[in-house]
Amino acid sequence: MRDLILRDLASLSEMKAAEAFQRSVWGEDDPADNADLMMAIQHEGGLVAGAFDGDRMLAFLFAFPTSDPTAQHSHRLGVHRDAQGQGLGVRMKLYQKDWCLERGITRVRWTYDPARRANAVLNIHRLGATANTYYRNYYGEMEGINAGVPSDRLLADWDLTQAEGAGIETVDTVPIPADFARLVADDPAAALSERLRIRAALEAAFATGLHIAGFHRDANAYLLARSA
Repeated sequence: MRDLILRDLASLSEMKAAEAFQRSVWGEDDPADNADLMMAIQHEGGLVAGAFDGDRMLAFLFAFPTSDPTAQHSHRLGVHRDAQGQGLGVRMKLYQKDWCLERGITRVRWTYDPARRANAVLNIHRLGATANTYYRNYYGEMEGINAGVPSDRLLADWDLTQAEGAGIETVDTVPIPADFARLVADDPAAALSERLRIRAALEAAFATGLHIAGFHRDANAYLLARSA
């Protein structure tokens, strides 16, 4: 990918540009995080960052402190449609990792839609996050790209100090659709059925002490392992 600049946002005008960027990624009907709020959180130790091609923002990341000073909650990560499929999401998360470690933050947590393959590939397969917490309809009824199905979410937990490449002893798998977004658009009833199937499978697995330890890209399936 061309030589983009990844950096913290540096002004209120850039925060306002990030508002518009959010609407372009998540849809005009999905409420964007407010520029004033993001600037205040940045001043109090949060992370508001972007990837820029000149003055044009191509990715955006927003994260804030938690009650645990060694953990950060990552609230938003978006990549513009023109820059998707080129590894920019990973680059933004690695920027976040370096930013956190420089400040003594060793864990990052965030919620994501468990049925969307791109999320699973980035969060679980590429970054090595794990998950054992499932939230039903976390945000309630949503608009934009999230409209039409319950807003179920997994809580990803990324240990920034863990070495990469650890083996996974898989106990079970949970497959997900290859393209959940298209399913939502073309067949809402089938999308709801898939949402409920994934919910039931993961909740049952977590209740028995399993956790998501990996994602098999070819099979489009979560890899479940026994928690220590």
